[in-house]
Amino acid sequence: MDAASGEVIFRAEGLTKVYRMGEVEVHALRGIDLVLRSGEFVVLLGPSGSGKSTLLNILGGLDVPTAGHVWYHGEDLTSASDAQLTRFRREHVGFVFQFYNLIPSLTARENVAIVTEIAPDPLPPEDALARVGLEERLDHFPAQLSGGEQQRVAIARAIAKRPVVMLCDEPTGALDSATGVRVLEALERVNAEMGTTTVVITHNVDIARMAHRVLYMADGRIVREQLNAERLPARELRW
Repeated sequence: MDAASGEVIFRAEGLTKVYRMGEVEVHALRGIDLVLRSGEFVVLLGPSGSGKSTLLNILGGLDVPTAGHVWYHGEDLTSASDAQLTRFRREHVGFVFQFYNLIPSLTARENVAIVTEIAPDPLPPEDALARVGLEERLDHFPAQLSGGEQQRVAIARAIAKRPVVMLCDEPTGALDSATGVRVLEALERVNAEMGTTTVVITHNVDIARMAHRVLYMADGRIVREQLNAERLPARELRW
């Protein structure tokens, strides 16, 4: 599938976010315009403080902009109620963060099942875990899993709801190179097999080589966009 010509999933216009800390105003986003399409794998690159996480949180309905609009399938999220945003997050978005946020007292299968119990059309936990290569680890607790395995459980949990979009904030940030590659292979497979629009925040320029499109952020703006004519498979990444 040509992701560049896919259906528009998100459209953002003029997204601005200002945080007020006492007398100080922090401009996290300064007028972001953005289109994300069905099946795209997009990497957001930029230094800390460039606005990457703020943008991701607004797209995912975890935060709201100070000004501007973001549409999901033509629906304006910026005018949505808290209840509507909760339903949007629950039914349409999978989140993966740097830290895995697994429940220690639950097995891998049970951690994934938490999501499948509230999603309208979920994957069985066993299927979700198989998609990230953990079919042999269903009944292991987080303490019995490596960091990379725990992150893949977190990805399985995210994809179990069959999300339209996966939003990943530094998913390999706490992992070494070899382990990080296994995590990126899981995201790559989900993007390819399920057609899930995938956005990955990273500081790591090497990871950008596996994207359809790379957006470079600085000082709250998208300062450059790069299309990769040839994508590198995750297994060939080294850093």
